[in-house]
Amino acid sequence: MKFLLKPIDPAKLASDVLVAFCWEKDLSSLRQLDEKLSGLITEAIKKEGFAGKENEYLILSTKGDIGSYKILVAGLGERENFDIFSLIKATAFTLKKAKEAKPAKIGLIIDDYWIKKLTAQQTVQTIVETVILSNYRFLKYKSQKDQLREIEEVDLIIHPSKIALVEEAIKIGQIYASATNLARDLVNEPGAVTTPSYLADIACNISKDSSNKIKVRILNKDKIEKLGMGAYLGVAKGADEAPKFIHLAYKSAGSRKKVVIIGKGITFDTGGLSLKSSEHMETMKQDMAGAAVVLAVFNALPQLRIAADVVGLIPACENMPSASAIKPGDILHAANGKTIEVINTDAEGRLTLADAISYANAFEKPDYIIDVATLTGACRSALGEDIAGLWGNSEELLEKIKKAGSVSGEKLWQMPLEKDYRELVKSDIADIRNTSTGKYGGAITAALFLADFVGDSPWIHLDIAGPAYMEKETALTPKGGSGFGVRLLLQFLKEL
Repeated sequence: MKFLLKPIDPAKLASDVLVAFCWEKDLSSLRQLDEKLSGLITEAIKKEGFAGKENEYLILSTKGDIGSYKILVAGLGERENFDIFSLIKATAFTLKKAKEAKPAKIGLIIDDYWIKKLTAQQTVQTIVETVILSNYRFLKYKSQKDQLREIEEVDLIIHPSKIALVEEAIKIGQIYASATNLARDLVNEPGAVTTPSYLADIACNISKDSSNKIKVRILNKDKIEKLGMGAYLGVAKGADEAPKFIHLAYKSAGSRKKVVIIGKGITFDTGGLSLKSSEHMETMKQDMAGAAVVLAVFNALPQLRIAADVVGLIPACENMPSASAIKPGDILHAANGKTIEVINTDAEGRLTLADAISYANAFEKPDYIIDVATLTGACRSALGEDIAGLWGNSEELLEKIKKAGSVSGEKLWQMPLEKDYRELVKSDIADIRNTSTGKYGGAITAALFLADFVGDSPWIHLDIAGPAYMEKETALTPKGGSGFGVRLLLQFLKEL
């Protein structure tokens, strides 16, 4: 799909569908086009009672009076409520409506108010990302694929004075969206495909394709044992598939910061001996969504000018029930020397992350640690499918992450590291237990568990259990993996 900037009169653009937006009860943005169409838009507005409300549309044949074959008028709702999330939804839903006309080429008029509210760069980048992401479909295993006409070109009609500002934004939007779709592909693959070895192979391929900008090391079980990662190995004990600790490194010229990004890589989670119900196990191929985010970020890094050294860590394994699996009541020894009482084997992600965080502190000396994990059903219950939980021990780092989310259009909600809840993960016979003694606050106590391994490093924990996997189609994402967090982290790194 091509994206072209067109600093021309919209009426002169030759396209299959020309998209024009308007505000509720303010149709002034349509006046110039309406004049070129001899009042056709005004006539249709009156006949159909169109008011420019959100998700309200008119589609008209232009009868050859302008360059485009059809015009689609899309309502945006009230101007004062407009933000980046409005732009994402409006672009995605309008594109879906435009595709009903089976266009190969679409023209899209960029409203001046969007640029005023969001900046020209953010507006164009968001539109490009939204167009690509909303067109994503995972059809690899479909014997009969939908025979839909693909959009070949999207022309963005923008004022000539903005062209120089936004050319780079198109490129960045394409990189971010492509990386996000890679993460989606990895999550959507069956668990029989995305084994720890498969993720290791993907990491190696990313390294090969990066022209040596990315180095990769894969630590096997023997090496993991020598490093004392007993918590991680405890989770892997019940599986026939061998664990793989994936270490990726990107070094930037003249960098000032080192950022370690850790992705939870449970390639299939049965719950272990604390077995999940079949209902809750059906989508557990997505429990490696954090690992997919890390791999996708590294796939994009060589194409971006990132002024930071970035390390990616993925403790990949399966959580399976077997005669060799860990049992509730077992004691595991983490890499930093702490002992962990296992209360529930289905609280396994935090065990693997504990050793990965300990490894980061011991060997990488990071300025920032960020872990990304589908960690708790409790977070999904609290925040739903659209919002990730955010914890951290550094206000500066928390603000940087929140700012990146406001640009990428990925919703975050800061949650507390409640000190009094620390008592809930204390163990009678070990240093810490892997689940709390109470029924409530499970997402918070999981974050507090991880905090016990962080030390003094500035740290962010992203619980993406809700937005990592969509159980129904949204404006931006079909049912399945969403790639949530990829654009957020790329934007965070870019701002560094």
